[in-house]
Amino acid sequence: MQRRYWIAGAAVALMAGLYGNLRMRAAGAPANLSSQALSGAELASDPNILLVDIRQPEEWAATGVVEGALLVPFAHPDAFMSMVTPHLAEGQKLALICRSGNRTSMASRMVAELTDHEVIDVAGGMIRVVGEGYQPVAPKRR
Repeated sequence: MQRRYWIAGAAVALMAGLYGNLRMRAAGAPANLSSQALSGAELASDPNILLVDIRQPEEWAATGVVEGALLVPFAHPDAFMSMVTPHLAEGQKLALICRSGNRTSMASRMVAELTDHEVIDVAGGMIRVVGEGYQPVAPKRR
C-alpha cells in the first residue's frame, strides 16, 4: 500500500515539474530557468546544487529549513545575487525555495536574467518538500 502512495507521489511531482517547465517556456522565461519538484533529500545532498531559502527569518524559525540551505531573504535581485554569488561554484546550479513556490516563481525569473548558472525554481516550496516527509532542521546563519 505504501509503495502505491510513493509511486503516485513521484508521478505527481514529475508532472508538476513538467507542467512548470512548459508554463515557463510559454511565458518566455530565460533558457537557464526550470521548475523542478526536487525532494528534500536531493536538495540537501546534491553538491551540484546551491539551495537558497529566500523566506524571511521568522519563517525559517517557524518551519525549519533544508539541511545545508543558504539563508538569504529575497528583496531585490541585484542585492540577492551579491550575497549568493560568493557561495556559488562554477557549474553549480542555483535552486531557490520559499514556502509554497509563489515567491520563487517570481524571484527565480529575475535571478536567471542575472546569471549564466542554471536556476531552479523548487516547485511547491517547503510545503511540498515537508509534505513528502522531509524533516527540516533548525536554521543556522552562515
